[in-house]
Amino acid sequence: MSGVGTRAGPFLALDTATEVASVAVRHPQGTEVVLVEHGARRQAAEIVTWIDRALRAAGLAPRDLAAILVSNGPGSFTGLRISWAAAKGLAHEWSVPLLTAPSLLGAAFSGWEGAGAEPGMAVAACYDALRGQVFGAVYRFTPPRVEALIAPRVGTVSELARVTAARPYTAVGDGARRYASAVAEWTGRPPRDAPPHGPPMRPVAAALVSLLLGWPGAVEAIRDPVSGEPSYGRPAEAQARWEARHGRPAPDSTGSGR
Repeated sequence: MSGVGTRAGPFLALDTATEVASVAVRHPQGTEVVLVEHGARRQAAEIVTWIDRALRAAGLAPRDLAAILVSNGPGSFTGLRISWAAAKGLAHEWSVPLLTAPSLLGAAFSGWEGAGAEPGMAVAACYDALRGQVFGAVYRFTPPRVEALIAPRVGTVSELARVTAARPYTAVGDGARRYASAVAEWTGRPPRDAPPHGPPMRPVAAALVSLLLGWPGAVEAIRDPVSGEPSYGRPAEAQARWEARHGRPAPDSTGSGR
């Protein structure tokens, strides 16, 4: 990933790759405001309201921001389009740079912190992709360097396990929990759970800001915010059905999504 040249902050981060959305604002002095909202149906109607709430809670105005960081998936087609539309529109309106990093990287980083943050530890992140598959990735964290052992991709947990000889210490995400037995066979332990059955994990938006500030190369600049698009992971369900029915690519298709 390329380096990012921005001033010290503040930063606004957005993640809507799953039904759990998060918005984070990080002040240069270290003050952090994080909102976590559940329910994919609320994201389109309330994302701008959440951003406004987070900025107000941090005592910041849009003109104070150094950059906006938006997760680039893979994940929910609709969710990603919502956060990217908001981020692109606000970056243009507020004249601030737009940055991005994989949603799965943020989830894996949270898992790494929660598992003890030992240097060299590898963590898998898996989001439920339906059809028996996950959007998955594996990252090794050796401060201040992060290495993608498996870059974000779609497949079964068993397929992910065959891609690399590295054995993750743990796995996180709703896909890891849904396919817990396959995860346990792969990692040797059950996935890290989420509340109320497990300890709280840092929301993805907040994790991505930490990666931006302390892990060179983890976040990259979006060079052309107008044409930039997230990585959906695979064609949206409606697109896949259309192409199967017509035997050809859908017109103006994004080529990816859920």
